[in-house]
Amino acid sequence: MSPSQSDLQDLAHKLRIHSINATQASNSGHPTSCASIAEVMSVLFFNTMKLDLKQPIHPSSDRFILSKGHAAPILYAAWAEAGLFPVSELLNLRKFGNDLEGHPTPRLNFIDVGTGSLGQGLSVGCGMAYVGKYYDQASYRVYVLVGDGESAEGSIWEALNFASHYKLDNLCVIFDINRLGQSEPTCLQHDMETYRKRVDAFGFNAIVVDGHDVGELIKAFDEASATKGKPTALLLKTFKGKHFPNIEDLENWHGKPLGTAAKGVLEHLNSLIRNKNVSLKPKPVTDDAPKVSISNIRLSAPPDYEPSAKIATRAAYGNAIAKIGKNNARVIALDGDTKNSTFSEKIKSASVAQYIECFIAEQNLVGVGMGVTCRDRTVAYVSTFATFFTRAFDQIRMGAISQSNLNFVGSHCGASIGEDGPSQMGLEDIALFRAIPGSTVIYPSDATSTERAVELVANTKGICYIRTSRPNTPILYDANTKFELGRSLVLRQSNTDKAVIVTGGVTLHEALKAHQQLAQQGINVRVVDIFSVKPLDVSGLKKNVTECGGNVVVVEDHYAAGGIGEAVSGALAQNISKFVHIAVTDVPRSGPPEVLLAHYKLDAQGITDKIKAALA
Repeated sequence: MSPSQSDLQDLAHKLRIHSINATQASNSGHPTSCASIAEVMSVLFFNTMKLDLKQPIHPSSDRFILSKGHAAPILYAAWAEAGLFPVSELLNLRKFGNDLEGHPTPRLNFIDVGTGSLGQGLSVGCGMAYVGKYYDQASYRVYVLVGDGESAEGSIWEALNFASHYKLDNLCVIFDINRLGQSEPTCLQHDMETYRKRVDAFGFNAIVVDGHDVGELIKAFDEASATKGKPTALLLKTFKGKHFPNIEDLENWHGKPLGTAAKGVLEHLNSLIRNKNVSLKPKPVTDDAPKVSISNIRLSAPPDYEPSAKIATRAAYGNAIAKIGKNNARVIALDGDTKNSTFSEKIKSASVAQYIECFIAEQNLVGVGMGVTCRDRTVAYVSTFATFFTRAFDQIRMGAISQSNLNFVGSHCGASIGEDGPSQMGLEDIALFRAIPGSTVIYPSDATSTERAVELVANTKGICYIRTSRPNTPILYDANTKFELGRSLVLRQSNTDKAVIVTGGVTLHEALKAHQQLAQQGINVRVVDIFSVKPLDVSGLKKNVTECGGNVVVVEDHYAAGGIGEAVSGALAQNISKFVHIAVTDVPRSGPPEVLLAHYKLDAQGITDKIKAALA
């Protein structure tokens, strides 16, 4: 039996009261931003969505993302009213050590992804809806609540485009158009017709709704669930601080508790509640999502390259993703219209359905990647040119906050890509991904190690990054070589080595040539393939550095800041006597790869000269 509209309205007021009490207790927060969405939260949680309180992120339950994460108190209040935890716990909002943080994170068992960095929730919702429609083929629906202020973010419109293109009719986007931003009114304020035209132009079923009318909300959600072939957007006309006397729809009340005004507001809200004992429960889940296994992902066949072959690591990535895709249909690849350069398109040989084209919209690409991996529904690889991940750094760091298990593959790294010039060169990518808490960063140097890297990260938690190169390079390893996270590999060594070269990728092959040149001149050096940049093989590198007299040469096709050099020198500072760092020192120009490597002393001759000078 559906709840009465009167009870839903009363519950909305209770949610407002909880939001005020929680923010008063913490002396911080956003009660007015909560007030504008009280009715829609009441209708969603207690009339529309199907939820399981025993397993809040049940595979078959409806998904809800509060993209305007600063309204977290009312989200927490809805779950508390549903019976997930005691209402009294809301008074611990924002207290250190309590998981009811200022913005939602998956430390809470009912949160899929962290939100609050505005403009990102809809992309994640798109990923969830894509899985629901095309992979799970289940009845669960995805609801994303977006603030009108954050709708200025371009990533919102990237996501709207994606949702429309893939006809995600199991997705409902809810715009809370409460007119006021943080510091002033939003650009469109309450121009509902312009909002409607814009969203309609993106291919949505756009419905303008009085966001404080429970009956209109119920009707709109029913229409959304009945709409096929296109996603729905509810455009709610609301008021910030709704039902807060002398505060409603006024500026300068964003992000602050009500203070001394709270008493009067609470009295007013209590006077509006007709059924003081109102208590409602969400609808039960329809358990129709298939069981999924994404553990122990393996290559369908070991790497098999002719020893004399030259293969770009980016091409080997394509070979590997096809192999693991054949072994598990839940391995998928996402790309931003670079699939024929990153070679992610090779997964189509396993199944066309295992590839998702996200087009040139890298922020949405990463957000969709987060969404498809939620609730352990897929193992996803997100690829593009390494340099283009820089524009999605915020999404990537939110992936870490969201405890996402997501694999990134950046191709065309370094100056070695050549003539395309600096705008296409990934020269900051190692620094970017090293900075992500809990991340894994792998830099394979040949086709064999690349395939094994792809296999490794499939079974590794957290944010993982594989750096691949454009040039064809020789095969260094056979299929039986063992690769591990946190382990480097020694390729050349003797008992009389004067220095150790630590490097990876294209420059490893140059270091091997330098080793040969130096040996011909009576100078022995050790060559180490770093492979695992993070976690770093600290014990193995210490041993090699000590055996080589503390003389270390790091060579990397990357800017000096934040790359391999800083990783090695930071970890081994106490063991290093002399440190030589060869890296890209300024913004490169276009030119042939060999010319650029020579210019930055990253080629064999440059490495040889630098080592001889250091040892002189």
